[in-house]
Amino acid sequence: MHTEIERKFLVKDPSFVHQSFQKKYFIQGFLNTDPHRVVRVRVTDTEAFLTIKGISSENGTSRFEWEKEISIQEGNQLLQLCEPGIIEKHRYLIKSNKHIFEVDVFLGDNKGLIIAEIELDHENEKFETPNWLGKEVTGETKYYNSTLSKTPFTKWA
Repeated sequence: MHTEIERKFLVKDPSFVHQSFQKKYFIQGFLNTDPHRVVRVRVTDTEAFLTIKGISSENGTSRFEWEKEISIQEGNQLLQLCEPGIIEKHRYLIKSNKHIFEVDVFLGDNKGLIIAEIELDHENEKFETPNWLGKEVTGETKYYNSTLSKTPFTKWA
């Protein structure tokens, strides 16, 4: 158990792909999307996780997170129980000094949306901002995966 501190940004252009050192495919669903206790199931080609997240801080940068690795079989079974709206995406990892940006390129109903996240040790920690990083959307709930599962990017007005 720990408090996750992260900031989210839109991505301006695809140049981040060439800086990536890893790419993974994710499929994830939500057993519960209540903002006080989001319960997520995530499956990749090599692993699966059950994650519980608490309510976000007022500015959206931090919240409680508990995560447990489960078998891929268990993950796939739990995906069948999830609320409607499965999220699919490719995640690229990009090193930036001592930090790692996770850049999610969404597929399916969220195709066209690209979000970068950076985890920090404290809310005011400084970090390098790559040239492909766009507008900050930390705390904007419409960009939370749990919200995107219900109101996908392609359905936004």
